[in-house]
Amino acid sequence: MDPFDELLRGVRADGAGLRRTELSPPWTLRPTGEDGGAGETSLTLYAPLRGEAWLTREDGGGEPLRVGAGDVVIVRGPGPFVLTDRPSPGAGTGGAEGAVLLTATYPVRGTVARRLHGLLPPFVLEPGDEGCASLLDVLDAQAGVCPPGQQVVRDRLLDWLLVCVLRGWFDRPGTAPSGWFHALKDETVGPVLRAMHAAPDRPWTLASLAAEANVSRTTLAQRFTRLVGEPPLTYLTDWRMTLAADLLTGTAETVAAVARRAGYADAFGFSAAFKRFHGISPSGYRDNCGPEADCSAAVGSCDGAPV
Repeated sequence: MDPFDELLRGVRADGAGLRRTELSPPWTLRPTGEDGGAGETSLTLYAPLRGEAWLTREDGGGEPLRVGAGDVVIVRGPGPFVLTDRPSPGAGTGGAEGAVLLTATYPVRGTVARRLHGLLPPFVLEPGDEGCASLLDVLDAQAGVCPPGQQVVRDRLLDWLLVCVLRGWFDRPGTAPSGWFHALKDETVGPVLRAMHAAPDRPWTLASLAAEANVSRTTLAQRFTRLVGEPPLTYLTDWRMTLAADLLTGTAETVAAVARRAGYADAFGFSAAFKRFHGISPSGYRDNCGPEADCSAAVGSCDGAPV
């Protein structure tokens, strides 16, 4: 399984508030707050169907980004960005004919999905000529109709558009962030990461992971640590604990079953490792931390450092 695809499973439209809005200047939209945007861990999608918009920082820093008809921009929340009809407050009235804009918000739920959210840049722009624009006409047609089941259709189309934009950004040379996201493209570390994600329950050792890349243990350890920022087995524990957290809150599996899926032979050893990592027992995590919950209060001062 591609780790990128696995992370996207936690960022899915679910009544994601698709709106088609006709805007006359002056106008301003914010990814959070007064315009109905999502909460702290969210992605907000903007796609002009006609006219143009400008993504700017509320504090006036940085250069404004033009978002033209057919372009799609995804903004990570929370953040300092607003979408307006002009590049700056003193730049006239923006587009004289206004704009027609599709907007949608994606709540980011679960530990795995928040991992993706934290890796993304503040915004991702996919130009209209890069292949995702064809989805906009279909979404435009769906935005104003409400027969039974239409919400499900819209949600899946939005998912398709989100994946198209993020995949295009990830595949673009020089755009992937540092860490494991970037290391996926490495000929040595990439196969090892994919092996871990495909079978986290396997009893991996440094030797067996090195065999996946056909390199020595020393070569793997050095290159993996340099590209990802931590040793292979430390990363594996991190990923297992991330998956386990979502299994505890997203399924009815027993702690013993979750332990096996996370690569632990018994529930006792898993529970001890889980508490060291998350600062709370598996049963306590299940009771207090739903997919949408902020568990910082439940886990005390633990910062989630790998065991």
